Amino acid sequence: MTIASNLGFPRIGPDRELKRALEHYWAGRSTADDLAASAQAIRRTNWERQTRLGIEHVPSNDFSLYDHVLDTAVMLGVVPERFRRLTEIDDTQRYFAMARGIGDGRSSVLAMEMTKWFDTNYHYIVPEFEPEQDFYLASMKPVNEFLEARALGIVTRPVVLGPISFLLLGKNRRTPQPPLARLHAVLPAYEQLLTRLHAAGAQWVQFDEPCLALGLSSTEQRAYHTAYERLGAAGPRVLVATYFGDLGANLPTALALPVAALHLDLVRGAGQLMPALEGAPDTLALSLGVVDGRNVWRADLDAALAPLLRATRALGTDRVLVAPSCSLLHVPVDLESEAALDDELRGWLAFATQKLQEVSLLTAAVRGEPGQAAEAFAEARLAQERRRASSRTHDATVRAREAAVSEDMLRRAPYAVRRARQARRLKLPPLPTTTIGSFPQTPELRRARADARAGRLGQQAYDAFLRARIEEAIEVQEDAGLDVFVHGEFERNDMVEYFGEQFTGFAFTQQGWVQSYGSRCVKPPIIYGDVSRPHPMTVRWTTFAQSLTSRPVKGMLTGPVTMLQWSFVRDDQPRERTCRQLALVIRDEAADLEAAGIRVIQIDEPAIREGLPLRAEEWSAYLRWAVRAFRLASSGVGDGTQVHTHMCYAAFDDIIAAVAEMDADVLSIETSRSDMELLATFGRVGYPNAVGPGVYDVHSPAIPAAGDIEHLLSNALAVLSPGQLWVNPDCGLKTRRWEEVRPALAAMVTAAKRMRLSHGLT
Repeated sequence: MTIASNLGFPRIGPDRELKRALEHYWAGRSTADDLAASAQAIRRTNWERQTRLGIEHVPSNDFSLYDHVLDTAVMLGVVPERFRRLTEIDDTQRYFAMARGIGDGRSSVLAMEMTKWFDTNYHYIVPEFEPEQDFYLASMKPVNEFLEARALGIVTRPVVLGPISFLLLGKNRRTPQPPLARLHAVLPAYEQLLTRLHAAGAQWVQFDEPCLALGLSSTEQRAYHTAYERLGAAGPRVLVATYFGDLGANLPTALALPVAALHLDLVRGAGQLMPALEGAPDTLALSLGVVDGRNVWRADLDAALAPLLRATRALGTDRVLVAPSCSLLHVPVDLESEAALDDELRGWLAFATQKLQEVSLLTAAVRGEPGQAAEAFAEARLAQERRRASSRTHDATVRAREAAVSEDMLRRAPYAVRRARQARRLKLPPLPTTTIGSFPQTPELRRARADARAGRLGQQAYDAFLRARIEEAIEVQEDAGLDVFVHGEFERNDMVEYFGEQFTGFAFTQQGWVQSYGSRCVKPPIIYGDVSRPHPMTVRWTTFAQSLTSRPVKGMLTGPVTMLQWSFVRDDQPRERTCRQLALVIRDEAADLEAAGIRVIQIDEPAIREGLPLRAEEWSAYLRWAVRAFRLASSGVGDGTQVHTHMCYAAFDDIIAAVAEMDADVLSIETSRSDMELLATFGRVGYPNAVGPGVYDVHSPAIPAAGDIEHLLSNALAVLSPGQLWVNPDCGLKTRRWEEVRPALAAMVTAAKRMRLSHGLT
């Protein structure tokens, strides 16, 4: 019988219960036992919800207190020596130290590196493998959570990051050996885990192997067979889950794995179904991801049913599982929480809960079961028709302007010319210091914003509150001695949402939260129609900040690619077209800032690497339109206006030529967790423009010491010339407390001044 299944459910809780539990624990307002109880309550709610929705393969171990890759590292004993040495802390504190770092300004232990999970906005902690790494089953978390669900009467399918993807996503430290060379060392721990799960009563285990969607070498392809020849025979039936793309040349490898089932993402890789049906051995079941786990649009049930029926005709009903395309980690929990959305737009949407309802309906339709399936299919059909016919999605004026974009609109003078003009205008010292943009979003600030939204705080009083916060931020920067200031972004709830709220074609949710990392949750806007800007958005507060100081204050904008990547994007036209519309509105805003006297404008693009397709053959097309969108947004200002951009947690090796082609005057990047390792790429290609490599980790509560920052700057100067180097934190400071920000900025400025003296820079 065809099975309704799920690969993973949002772990934050329907009302962000995990966020609050974590932050209470980190602040010392609750104990580890309190945190564990909160986590258990979220897991129970998730399991029971999925069971009620008719899901028969309910996942367990998809929950994490911070990150599932970090959980896997801890489970396998992959704890770097610098954290093992911390004997004064317990295991829970050590786990969070690995994710967030630990320190007091005098000494610190750096957190592990964090980077993007494939082409999503989720961040994972990068495993670190030491030269003599010993792998062993150090944690029973998957077994314990399986037993926890079983005690509730729910037999789950435990989810574990597979051994090949775990190794490929990690890094070897102090050895050139590729991580995959450690496969034979890690497999016994995985086998032991399967033995324990089998003894606990697990019938299925899901191994996530998203790296199968990447371009793999023949050695890596062979490693999959080596691994699953052992794991497929270790006890429970094994489902290998792939997602985020078509497997392409890796499909024969995946089909040949000696496992019980293979999951395929048919939303992003519809073309792989027919070769999979033709190549699947008689012993292999296929889990088919026909409901989009990455976006919020209601499924076209008729279109989703067609491949399922094709599969059951080829394989039989007993060898087909119905599922979302990937874990539902990437979408909000429940559309029912969105009472403020208008009925028309609500009719177009589905969140995690509704997507599992769609999975259940599709399963019932495949089985030919009577009930509500026919009515639900008719409703879905009508919703699709109404969306296509809606006047809300098309704006003739926007489309005419988009069609009129010319090559001249994408060009500025050569960088050398711009640099000279900007130097005369700005008069900055060598190694100029700045921050990335945001300052602490304190509880007081969040309360004031909420009160203003709810009407409890009048606009005049709220504006006075914001002016006071900006004045405070300027004073902090004056005291620290920074060279280029920011206004602090106190009026902004989120770097995408703030802008989208002022655009046409955008909609916003009240509870549409999605985890980005740890306790950090974002509420992505929904782009449902053509995008335009009715009025200027940032000029008022930026010019107010500039009036308070003689130092230049940056105008802070979010770039078009990041606006696109960090939103739920309409799926009824090419993403390139939506991005071009976004670029035009950012271009207009930059021109307004320049006209108001702002001399430095930062157009952040932290998500440009994230948007890179997983398949190398698709990179050039994406990078071409992404770079053009940035240049369209940034090239409407004069040559004397300095344009910055910011990118964080990205591997630049694959895109360095495109980054150079973006031609920002100053590029700031995250480098502190990797000890400036990323800069090697910039040195190798002779990157010509200015670079601000992050000198301390803003995602850690640890306060950096000036000496540590000098060490990083010395590493940077081994690659960059002094005229190229800027000094800044890794990212914005919104998640930090003022008690951390003030000494950190002071240490950063002190380090920059010492480096100027020691290198004879004046």
